[in-house]
Amino acid sequence: MIDYGSTGFLIALAIGLLATGAIAGILAGLLGVGGGIVIVPVLFYLFDYLQIPKSISMHLAVATSLATIIPTSISSSRSHYKKGALDVDLLKFWAPFIFIGAGLGGYLSRYIKSDELTILFGIIALVVSINMANPKKLVILNQLPKSKTINGVIGATIGFLSSLMGIGGGTLSVPTLTLFSYPVHRAVGTASAFGLVIAIPAVIGFVLAGIGVADRPPFSFGYVNLIAMVLIFSMTIFTAPIGAKIAHMINAKSLKLAFAIFLFITALRMLL
Repeated sequence: MIDYGSTGFLIALAIGLLATGAIAGILAGLLGVGGGIVIVPVLFYLFDYLQIPKSISMHLAVATSLATIIPTSISSSRSHYKKGALDVDLLKFWAPFIFIGAGLGGYLSRYIKSDELTILFGIIALVVSINMANPKKLVILNQLPKSKTINGVIGATIGFLSSLMGIGGGTLSVPTLTLFSYPVHRAVGTASAFGLVIAIPAVIGFVLAGIGVADRPPFSFGYVNLIAMVLIFSMTIFTAPIGAKIAHMINAKSLKLAFAIFLFITALRMLL
């Protein structure tokens, strides 16, 4: 039985969480990727190191990552909106479908085992890493589908998968939008608002799913660990601008390739 109240455990947890936030912030600033794609695997390994039961570790990692997306998304989407890079019409069109998909994913997490959640993250992370490493962007249509049904399926799928992976809107929605020749800068800006639409219902779902579950760390609200959320977010605020500055001093293509390789290896290890 883990002594969650021991000084050693609390110190190790705090150091690990601050480091997680610092890494996530720097990579988000460097690569323009959402912090969740970094936070989830790092938290997964941190919780494993701290001997938090594997039966709940992935749920805690995903839910806590989603909670950090809420304040980050608010700040990011406001910035993109001021620059005119947020497509309000697309946001209004997709938001209800994304919201429903994310809420459903968060609720259904109670029926998904931790190792199954890990497998899902690993598979999608592999696809994301391959997409990042590919210099050629695939295009299937010159515009977004006009069918409301097709758009609904796309939005709900993005919300559903993102909520179960603990990631914001950018990781899945930006590549999806670029498939339809959508301008990448507007895709990134609009995806920042999708993150909020995903995170709120998904967090509620994970909170409800985790109530009463045994062996959770202290200050866990359902599957969301409040201490982890605060410490991670407090670091990403400071380190994301540092990453953005570094990005202008190095080769962006080489950096994206390096991160794609890192994500590929991380996803493989999680699957294995």
